Amino acid sequence: MRKLCRVPAFRSMSALFNHTKHRPWPLPSAPWIMAQSWHDLLFAHWPVDAAMLRSHIPADLAIDTFDGQAWLGIVPFSMTGVRLRWTPPVPGLSAFPELNVRTYVTAQDKPGVWFFSLDAASALAVAAARLSFHLPYFRARMQCTQADGWIKYESHRTHRGAPSAILEGKYRPMDERFEAPRGSLEHFLTERYCLYSAASGRIYRGEIHHPPWQLQTAEAQLTRNSMAEAAGLALPPEPPLLHFARRQDMVAWAPYRIT
Repeated sequence: MRKLCRVPAFRSMSALFNHTKHRPWPLPSAPWIMAQSWHDLLFAHWPVDAAMLRSHIPADLAIDTFDGQAWLGIVPFSMTGVRLRWTPPVPGLSAFPELNVRTYVTAQDKPGVWFFSLDAASALAVAAARLSFHLPYFRARMQCTQADGWIKYESHRTHRGAPSAILEGKYRPMDERFEAPRGSLEHFLTERYCLYSAASGRIYRGEIHHPPWQLQTAEAQLTRNSMAEAAGLALPPEPPLLHFARRQDMVAWAPYRIT
């Protein structure tokens, strides 16, 4: 049987904020502005040379490494329940696939995520995120389906003037769910509570919150993958480290400029 990769949207907000002890710093005092749920995520990570990443990341951000090793991630998933604070999800606009290419950086002792690209099947989401979060979002033609326990994922970038980027393949979870122990590589790669972006020479931080990741080891067959190449990066020949997460609920705060 084949079905779309969509499940019921956001859980209760009180349940989300019941999980805060795992955070590396306190919740922001300002009100959050956006909520969404992520589903059927594949974390595909490759060890890479930090020097390759350096020219693609603002000098004010330090590349974050684990035991001296930098990592490049490609993360396909689906989103549901995308909404602004005090507004309900809008049918037809609040659920769509998304795909990001990322690495890890730090500034002012706050480790976070740096995105080289984010592809989404929603033109409205792409335009809004580019304007409000200063993120390199691109429009793409995307499809996410389930069949025989596999998540089949296809993404073809269609954004005018942007480099061509394709991801095609399938993936599935393996083994039991677990929470990554603090200090482990899995924790380093997934437990991130802010993102960084840049615009007009300025660096911005966007705070986020979610419960601890419930991870599973994963299996993947990526038949076409030019996502890193489109960002001017090269993947090593060895296979990636793979993890799967069935669901994650999150909220985000407005980005702010850091000095």
